Amino acid sequence: MRPLPLLAASTAALASAGAGLTAYAAAEARAYTLRRVTVPLLPAGHRPLRVLHLSDLHLTPGQDRKLAWLRGLADLAPDLVVDTGDNLSSHHAVGPLLDALGPLLTVPGVFVLGSNDYFEPTMRNPLRYLLPDDGKRHTDVAQLPWRDLTRRLTGAGWRDLTNTRDTLEVGGTRIAFAGVDDPHLRYDRLDAIAGPADAGADVRLGVAHAPYLRVLDQMAADGYDAVLAGHTHGGQVCLPGLPGRPARALTTNCDLDAARAKGLHRHPADSRPGDPGSSWLHVSAGLGTSPYVRLRVACRPEATLLTLVPTGHPSTVD
Repeated sequence: MRPLPLLAASTAALASAGAGLTAYAAAEARAYTLRRVTVPLLPAGHRPLRVLHLSDLHLTPGQDRKLAWLRGLADLAPDLVVDTGDNLSSHHAVGPLLDALGPLLTVPGVFVLGSNDYFEPTMRNPLRYLLPDDGKRHTDVAQLPWRDLTRRLTGAGWRDLTNTRDTLEVGGTRIAFAGVDDPHLRYDRLDAIAGPADAGADVRLGVAHAPYLRVLDQMAADGYDAVLAGHTHGGQVCLPGLPGRPARALTTNCDLDAARAKGLHRHPADSRPGDPGSSWLHVSAGLGTSPYVRLRVACRPEATLLTLVPTGHPSTVD
């Protein structure tokens, strides 16, 4: 038998290590970070466009640090804002969200909604996210004020891309968009956006909350130059990377491979720029978490400033 003093000491050490990890993860969940990415997809001769990609804010009114950080993003002076959903985690979050967006609402913008814009989050076992998707969706909980959110965003001039196509001219560049409702809830209507992307546009962007392969496959096949999505939280709790190697996500909470849980990639994964039926894919790790598990490990909360440049330039990730 192990001596009781040694067992007690081991138990205390494990408890201390667990408390330390939890404290670190709670601090990292509030370490808001701006990523900068360069994507070569504009026609030759077009000036660069600065696109601010926001996702998965999961806002509650008391998250003052997050709201202040979000408010400061207006200083980036983007040309376009793309919001890929899951803005809310509270019935009282719409007003604080719009206040924090502030001057960004005067910038051209597009958005889609995610499941946490529609339905109130509930306490769940976080280990479930590491298991295979069982197909169950919890829609039997209280609805969040998504209609008010949509009305106020469109009232400010942002375009709602829910299962629709649209165009905007931004800085002299004509952008064609296709967007879908949340694929995680199976609300996406791919038939509503199907067909070749607008060949007369200068650039074509697909927008979705959750990067399910069926959506990425169709948008790439239809000729969209890039697809922007969120939902994955970058894995949220990742295995820390070794020197020269990135952290590794354990899950994406969808059928996207974990190697592409966040950041800039190609779709299909083995394609290259110029391949027919392929596109760029940018997945945001998002700014929030469930309000019940405000923890992140090796995966800081983020927004991304994408600089779109003419093809032929290299892609870069900061």
